[in-house]
Amino acid sequence: MTAVLNFDFTSRPLVPYAHDYAHGDAEPWHYHDCAQLIHTLSGVVKVETQHGNWIVPPSRGVWLPAGTRHALQIVGQVAARTLFVDPLARADLPASCQVVQISPLLRELIVSAIALPESYSAGSRAERIYELILDEIRVMDVLPFGFPWPESARLLALCQQVQQQPGENWTLARAAAELCVAERTLARHFSRETGLQFSDWVRRVRISVALTRLAQGDTVLAVALDLGYDSPDAFSAMFRRLLGVTPANYFPAAEKRGRR
Repeated sequence: MTAVLNFDFTSRPLVPYAHDYAHGDAEPWHYHDCAQLIHTLSGVVKVETQHGNWIVPPSRGVWLPAGTRHALQIVGQVAARTLFVDPLARADLPASCQVVQISPLLRELIVSAIALPESYSAGSRAERIYELILDEIRVMDVLPFGFPWPESARLLALCQQVQQQPGENWTLARAAAELCVAERTLARHFSRETGLQFSDWVRRVRISVALTRLAQGDTVLAVALDLGYDSPDAFSAMFRRLLGVTPANYFPAAEKRGRR
């Protein structure tokens, strides 16, 4: 059964909320009558929707439009700061699920909003903070940490197989052979249904697995080898391209354990 959670936006355009989760916690399927921005200060949040899965690394966020059915799984100790946003607060709020970069300014605004009063006067500091948050939401950078599900049953089954075996050598040629279709045919249909090339989709699955396992304390070496990389250096290069830093800098504890 899916729960519906509603919020009152009579006196303000968004409702800030702070909550800490322990490793292994979960939120069952539910949806809101408003949009939601989940920002993680630590740990990893796995967001499952009907249309795809989204992995939220530390210091990033996930945007969920109003009415999006979703469930959460918590990996590590997660400090979450959430904004429930009136979908009518701005005409150009993001229209799709997406993992986003949280700028230093937006992070501090979210933290400040937690302590703001529910009611405020026009022109007050509280009003300016709320309005600036909405402005910053409209310009958030989208990050490649989600993998949308295709609609057709055959492609969905293929993607589920990739998700279950992320360390296999999933080339376009192998995937086409699995479905008994031409590579060009598979590439065309896959791009049309997911908006991604098959290789990009596989890469996103692997980075989601990597983030989850590193957050649980697995070593960089173990994660790299299990995901099919020839060496930790090759894995680290891919990780850095997507996150801007190596796993050693992003999850220093995991790297230290790997050197023991």
